[in-house]
Amino acid sequence: MTAGIRHWCIIRNGLLLKDGENVMQVEGEKGIALLAAAYRHLGLSYPKFFKMDALSKAGIIASEILLSEEKDRFVPREDCAVVLFSRHGCEADDIHYRQTITDADYFPSPALFVYTLPNVVTGEIAIRNLFRGESSAYVLSKFDPEEIVRVTKESFEDPLTRTMIAGWIDCPDDDNVDALVFLLEKEGEGEEFSSEAIQRISINYK
Repeated sequence: MTAGIRHWCIIRNGLLLKDGENVMQVEGEKGIALLAAAYRHLGLSYPKFFKMDALSKAGIIASEILLSEEKDRFVPREDCAVVLFSRHGCEADDIHYRQTITDADYFPSPALFVYTLPNVVTGEIAIRNLFRGESSAYVLSKFDPEEIVRVTKESFEDPLTRTMIAGWIDCPDDDNVDALVFLLEKEGEGEEFSSEAIQRISINYK
């Protein structure tokens, strides 16, 4: 089974790219400030965005960029999946939440607790886009293109799955976002989704 790359997106070190082209001009913004600037630039109207953690915000911005030219947006799709990988997962939110329960006032934050699972980002993307296929998040010890491709191809073995948002999103804290996310199509015409393709794109835009 092969998957073709239809589009790819990078959010990293002030970069916001789609297929190698700048989505917007960015100066001095990083982390969640960069994501908020992207939200405004894209003209989104999705108030829930501002309640999200950095990981979910990065996922929403990446998916909006990848899907911006797609026809029939927001039509329920059984054949679309979301499979993402991360190193830190929801660790930043776990730390924020722990602070609310160890504080002298002891007031656990429900708003933070919602995001103390690493798969919330895939759920947010699926909900936003009405994707009804697989929604999975994996925490790896490091950025591992071979493992990303292996698991992604396994997910494409589902006969219902034709399209997938897949890739790497890592937010160790609110000031750092590292995302390389792809829009893939089973047996599509684009460049084959491979560990070599992931590595080349990632290195070219460090």
